[in-house]
Amino acid sequence: MTKKIALITGATAGIGLETARILAKNSYNLILTGRRKDRLEELKAELSSDSVEIELLQFDVRSKLAVDEALASLPADWKKIDLLVNNAGLAAGMDPVNNADVDDWEQMIDTNVKGLLYVTRTVSNWMIDRQSGHIISISSIAGKEAYPMGSVYCGTKHAVSAISKAMRIELAPHNIKVSTVCPGAVETEFSLVRFKGDEERASKVYDGFTPLFAKDIAETIYFVVSRPAHVNIDDILVMPTAQASARDFVRK
Repeated sequence: MTKKIALITGATAGIGLETARILAKNSYNLILTGRRKDRLEELKAELSSDSVEIELLQFDVRSKLAVDEALASLPADWKKIDLLVNNAGLAAGMDPVNNADVDDWEQMIDTNVKGLLYVTRTVSNWMIDRQSGHIISISSIAGKEAYPMGSVYCGTKHAVSAISKAMRIELAPHNIKVSTVCPGAVETEFSLVRFKGDEERASKVYDGFTPLFAKDIAETIYFVVSRPAHVNIDDILVMPTAQASARDFVRK
């Protein structure tokens, strides 16, 4: 196996799915991870070809045991990962800190922060062994600004940015690139998950303006990945034209 290998967490929808598509188009072999086996298998059927090989790992990043077991199960050649895309993440609920659902907090912290760390810990060691690699983590405008009703989500995305900055320093001596991609409003399952399946409430988030789409962020990820060896994009913020800050939108 001589082609580059990319591991994408949360590959079954949204940004992760579109990232898988663009990397497959550019001849990466892919390790696709997620919780939903049926979606993983559908994506493998879509993207597999004579030029693209795909491995599937079904697990929830919140479980360290599941992460460790899944990654350990990879054949030796598949552990030569060139690119890790830490995409798995979510927002849950939108309530003030004094009466928010603690289960929502646990879900966000365990997924957005601890899950990222569990996967990165193992994969970064494989990259260190080879003195080569690139780790891209999906943060958010919420990792740069805080807003009411999103304190814990913002906290987790600030953590992603801080962790990435520290990893950039730690891993630079090993020739490993570290980047964060920070989207503004992206129309994916994000709001539907945040509002726990309330489609009407979720749809209103994007009323009156054109948001980013998952493909926009996937193309940004590929831009970051495709820079020459001497170039590292440390941090990139991508916003819809109609969004000026975390809370300021031009709606028509």
